[in-house]
Amino acid sequence: MREAMLYEKLADKKVRCQVCAYRCVIPSGKNGVCQTRPNRDGTLYTLIYAEVSSAAADPIEKKPLYHFYPGTGVFSLGTFGCNFRCIHCQNYNISYVEPGTESLLPSHHLSPEEAIRLTKRQGCQGIAWTYNEPTIWFEYTYDCARLAKPQGLYTVYVTNGFITPEALDTIGPYLDAWRVDVKGFSTEFYKKLAHLAKWQTILDMAVRAKGKWGMHVEVVTNVIPALNDDEPQLKALAQWIVQALGAATPWHVTRFYPTAQLTNLPPTPVATLEKAMRIGKEAGLQFVYVGNVPTHTGENTYCPNCGQLDVERVGYRTRVLGVKAGKCTRCGTELNMRGV
Repeated sequence: MREAMLYEKLADKKVRCQVCAYRCVIPSGKNGVCQTRPNRDGTLYTLIYAEVSSAAADPIEKKPLYHFYPGTGVFSLGTFGCNFRCIHCQNYNISYVEPGTESLLPSHHLSPEEAIRLTKRQGCQGIAWTYNEPTIWFEYTYDCARLAKPQGLYTVYVTNGFITPEALDTIGPYLDAWRVDVKGFSTEFYKKLAHLAKWQTILDMAVRAKGKWGMHVEVVTNVIPALNDDEPQLKALAQWIVQALGAATPWHVTRFYPTAQLTNLPPTPVATLEKAMRIGKEAGLQFVYVGNVPTHTGENTYCPNCGQLDVERVGYRTRVLGVKAGKCTRCGTELNMRGV
């Protein structure tokens, strides 16, 4: 165990965690909602510092990030636990962790220094914290990110976005990309999916990541049949992206596959994803992508001005065809694309 960052000591040996937006008040002997941050006699600890459940050299497109160093490799790390309990979680085997059970799961200790060495040894251009929610792994991701930047590595949070301004502002100087899930666009949906009411925090923090810290932001929505695939909700979400983050912000509408507590639902019809893509473009978004449907042309980047195929993607194979200095080579239109 290691003492946590960003918490407040209260009366009667209680503490208030200031990392995620739940701001849990935790009595001595209890855990926060993430089940990884226990209060021991008035001191808050993290159980998962440097505890790695998953590590892989991934294509950056797998995060998915399509406008951020396309075609590069990113060393991807995950741990255990989450501050959400999404009923459709694809990684529920590591995110649905109860107190004490993390010791029963396969993991190994990886110091921040070794994580950076492995990133370079694997030939990756950056490091990402992903697979489960990186916010609850805050101390470790912060230490890694501070080491990564002087080494010329880019840094990525793949996140549900439910973070406090204090935590975001602490790690903000060391993060380059904020790949955020906006799972839906209604309180009813977030309550049903993640038992969450204060979902607007996610939107505010995405705006803060871009506006205050200059991070590259891409938004992902896993489109689930009969839950968040209705036109009004998709339209409202797309309009928010345009107004709050900008028309050039990539929006990934991805295919749901039955998993976790939603095995009763079918996979998302491709036609539904194409409808979401149309809704996004009609709302003014320049880059809307169909995800989890390999070989679909909705994975490609086309110039919104002249229509040139600028980046071709087939699964995780990427060819940059018409981009130079972030602009379309045919007409010079800015593509909001970093690293190429």
